[in-house]
Amino acid sequence: MKFTVSSSELLHGLLSVSRVISSRNTLPILDNFLFVLSGNTLEVTASDLEMTLKTSIAIEDVQEEGEIAVPAKLLTDSLKEFPDLPLTFSTETNEEILNISWMSGASKIPFFPAEDYPSLPELGDLAISASFPSDILLSGINNTIYATAEDELRPVMNGIFFDMTPENTTLVATDSHKLVYYTRNDVRVAEKCSFILPKKPAAILRTLLAKSEDAVKVTFDMKNAYFEFDGNVLICRLQEGTYPAYRSVIPKNNTNKLVINRVSLLNAVKRVAVCSNQSTSHIKLSLSFNKLVISASDTNFSMSAHETLDCIYEGDEMHIGFKSTFLAEILNNLPYEEVSIELSDPTRAGLILAAGETDPEEVICSLLMPIRIPS
Repeated sequence: MKFTVSSSELLHGLLSVSRVISSRNTLPILDNFLFVLSGNTLEVTASDLEMTLKTSIAIEDVQEEGEIAVPAKLLTDSLKEFPDLPLTFSTETNEEILNISWMSGASKIPFFPAEDYPSLPELGDLAISASFPSDILLSGINNTIYATAEDELRPVMNGIFFDMTPENTTLVATDSHKLVYYTRNDVRVAEKCSFILPKKPAAILRTLLAKSEDAVKVTFDMKNAYFEFDGNVLICRLQEGTYPAYRSVIPKNNTNKLVINRVSLLNAVKRVAVCSNQSTSHIKLSLSFNKLVISASDTNFSMSAHETLDCIYEGDEMHIGFKSTFLAEILNNLPYEEVSIELSDPTRAGLILAAGETDPEEVICSLLMPIRIPS
């Protein structure tokens, strides 16, 4: 293998794939990047077995093709010390040494046989493909990932559920206390299908999509999914299991409706929650005609706070409790100026939606379970 490449361009590619490398790899070879140089394209791969990320870098000056595995940390640490300048990489096959040379110097680092690197998982014959605009997939992940759980007993809750039908596509996340779903009516598939994307690849995908404008091709079977876009391929093992029937827990006939400025409500919740019980973070919402009173107290430390907000409220007078951290998290992630909180009674979940006109192709709905408040 022998080629010349810009140090900054190579470092950018290496850093983008290095996110998947685990600090505790079970196989020593996974501490390396896999370099595959063919034609004028260098494919760089990193993996932790559960997830693999591959990116392509265009190389103008290729003198000899080849495949090697290169120590990831050693190479990235070296490249970070260079300004943007041409670097020439060449291998000494007999000694398994990679030479790196530049105008004023040179270095040598070891490499390992490419054959030792694990092969990529293959998709089955019944794999399904779908296409997402990158901004829509990014928005879907951003609006749901915060609601995923950290539950060892119910691992299906630790990811984002992709529920795709001929009518629309919905991304769902829940930790059993809060639930968020993001629906796009303009993203469809021929037949109903679904998969659960674990949180770690979802987070990495979100980072990569923030810099991409390409459409994302998603191909998946029962075990693995491929996300291909902008010269990148993210391959991950899907979470096995059956996702909860999320539609069945969404309350209907919510006759009590509160409309309020999202930021005003968020800031008031944060201010009042300072005086809530630190172990529970419980707050109380007292609703009456066009008035909302938020209150919290901790009798153990003689603390209390309340704040009154103007709003539009139609419904019965009601007192309902929520965990302030969950309510603030939902409000902080919604993109709307005003929100509508729909309630049926103090024992059932509240729905938090957009108030006013929104994109007709998009629906973002959050569900928050109430907590019991002292009478």
